[in-house]
Amino acid sequence: MLEDHAKVMMLLQTVGEIIGRKKLQKIVFILQKLNYPFQEKFQFHFYGPYSEELTLKIEELCNLSFISEVKENKGGYHQYRYQLTGEGEVFLKNYDIHMPELRACAETLDGESSRFLELVSTLLYFDDLSEQAVVEKVKIVKQRQHYRDEEIHRGLGYVQQLKSKALWC
Repeated sequence: MLEDHAKVMMLLQTVGEIIGRKKLQKIVFILQKLNYPFQEKFQFHFYGPYSEELTLKIEELCNLSFISEVKENKGGYHQYRYQLTGEGEVFLKNYDIHMPELRACAETLDGESSRFLELVSTLLYFDDLSEQAVVEKVKIVKQRQHYRDEEIHRGLGYVQQLKSKALWC
């Protein structure tokens, strides 16, 4: 019944902690695009792909005390830290979810900045377009982020590496 919730918990168990709501959203979206079995529906939003379903799952998991959400004041904005709790560890033992290479992939993604993951997830969101069309789309929809050409090209290279799994295999 809560298998999709357990997948999110497994992600947190694997990386230990994810700092930032946006980062958590982007990591799950990217993993989904890499054919990991996350089922959340994503729509394009101000910060790139966003899932209301994922937000609700996180809220439910916090209410069940399976994950902890720590809110930190960072002088003008709030940052959230997510970790699996002891209760979550016990609950997760009820599930046998197979996600090969999740650790290496998730840790690689978690090691990147939220800004970069926002770019990468946006590139992946529009990956049905040609590379030139994707670059043009990013420059339009991410105009406020002022991504430089070098950042976009690094993002495109990173997407190709992710797709080939060259980063962790």
